[in-house]
Amino acid sequence: MTENVNLMSNSNKKYVIAVYVLQSLFFVGLLFTPVMGIVLNYIKYDDVKGSWLESHFKWQKNTFWFGLLWYVIASFFFLIFGWLVLLVATIWYFYRIAKGWIYFADGKEMYS
Repeated sequence: MTENVNLMSNSNKKYVIAVYVLQSLFFVGLLFTPVMGIVLNYIKYDDVKGSWLESHFKWQKNTFWFGLLWYVIASFFFLIFGWLVLLVATIWYFYRIAKGWIYFADGKEMYS
């Protein structure tokens, strides 16, 4: 049984990697790729439920939704202080992707 769980977990690693790559492509101007990543994340979420990869899927969802929130706030208030919010949001988004990649590479859960 444990072997079956490990095989299922290993086959789902490619989806964690794909979402991190799609989120990262945002920084090279491909603004639609995080949307593709979150769609993939929601589609494959049931496949990773109960495994250590579930924490990465939750991390990726939170990164996307809170990142979107910060970018919307930044654009709304851009003339006043939005540029600062945009800068902080970009640093925060980059940090979340980097930390997720590192924990994934080490085989760690995100919320432990």
